[in-house]
Amino acid sequence: MPETDEQKAQDLAKRILAAKLSEVDRKRITDLLNEAKEKAEGQVVNPIDVQGDSKTGKIDYVKLIEKFGTEAIDEKLIKRFEKLTGREAHPWLRRGLFYSHRDFEFILDLYEQKKPFYLYTGRGPSSASLHMGHLIPFMFTQYLQEVFNVPLVIQLTDDEKYFWKDKSLSEYHRLAFENAKDIIAVGFDITKTFIFTDLDFIQYMYPNVCMIQKKVTANQIQNIFGFGAEAHCGKYSYPAIQAAPSFSNCFPHIFGSKVDVPCLIPCAIDQDPYFRMTRDVAPRLGYLKPALIHSKFFPALQGAGKMSSSNENSAIFLTDNAKKIKTKVNKYAYSGGRETVEEHRKLGGVPEKDVPYQYLTYFLDDDKQLKQIYDDYKSGKMLTGEIKKFLIDTITPIVQRHQKMRAAVTDDVVKAFCSIRKIKF
Repeated sequence: MPETDEQKAQDLAKRILAAKLSEVDRKRITDLLNEAKEKAEGQVVNPIDVQGDSKTGKIDYVKLIEKFGTEAIDEKLIKRFEKLTGREAHPWLRRGLFYSHRDFEFILDLYEQKKPFYLYTGRGPSSASLHMGHLIPFMFTQYLQEVFNVPLVIQLTDDEKYFWKDKSLSEYHRLAFENAKDIIAVGFDITKTFIFTDLDFIQYMYPNVCMIQKKVTANQIQNIFGFGAEAHCGKYSYPAIQAAPSFSNCFPHIFGSKVDVPCLIPCAIDQDPYFRMTRDVAPRLGYLKPALIHSKFFPALQGAGKMSSSNENSAIFLTDNAKKIKTKVNKYAYSGGRETVEEHRKLGGVPEKDVPYQYLTYFLDDDKQLKQIYDDYKSGKMLTGEIKKFLIDTITPIVQRHQKMRAAVTDDVVKAFCSIRKIKF
């Protein structure tokens, strides 16, 4: 039987390792070996590529905590959050949908001591319309802004999309402006929120970008992101641009020249590699490490992987009307039900595999009602058609409300959020 590409890579790497190499080269080869093993096992999660297990399509989130070296959000941490803020934890925290963190305890220490910090999140503007999965980090960030009452900066990475996609730079800049309308419609406080595109704001970040770039080698970028020699230099230089807003002196109109205001970054777990690099660089620049809180992926309607803007039928878009939402859920949402009503009544459904149920864990706030649906579906009392109808009735008003809010966001409102100004701090 012929060797696979992974086997060939492993064999070559082992022979190279036997030679006399520098520690940097040895580490690179070791990382390549691990990457080949990871691909063979089926799970790949990084900012460029997300692939679940080749057999099940699932993401092993426990394995990601071990691989990335993060910490699980446990009940003790949630209780401390509730005690300090006087607020019930967000359902996504209680249900483990935001499940991992770096230094969230430190952020709670600052809040308890009434010391300043800020929030930082972002969006890569690859399409004009966002889907429901894109809302997750922004809805959660809006909740954190409200609870902590702190400034927020939102980075729109028009340059990143230009480096990785095929449209013109000006088109990604235009898409960033359009995406800002959806983001603003989530309900952010304009007195505490600054939105910027990299193309428009780069001059303020550039000193830090330069210092970060000087501290990170090409080998490190390759190890973290998996780039090869064929990648253009834009891909090698970009990570420093996403790292820079982690440092408060990138925003002199908010923080002045302060370098001691830390930030908390809510993001999906696949973005963590950017900030592992940032946390490695920060102490060497005399800066504080950013803290992070990670979400799981919002699944595609078909159940495998995460929602994608490139596949119209994998996602509920924020521009979809009620009829389209109903059609997509009924036609494409992967079911955990049985093949026949009789079999379903006898054996019950599998909520863990059922996409409508998974979506309800995000958009149905009532814990008791969600538990009842879980029990009824698992016992066979609730049928596939019934849980799909419940989901349609739950998310349609959410999308319609968002559309109404977005319609009220004019170009002038976007410009106001993006204006360089003093915000509450």
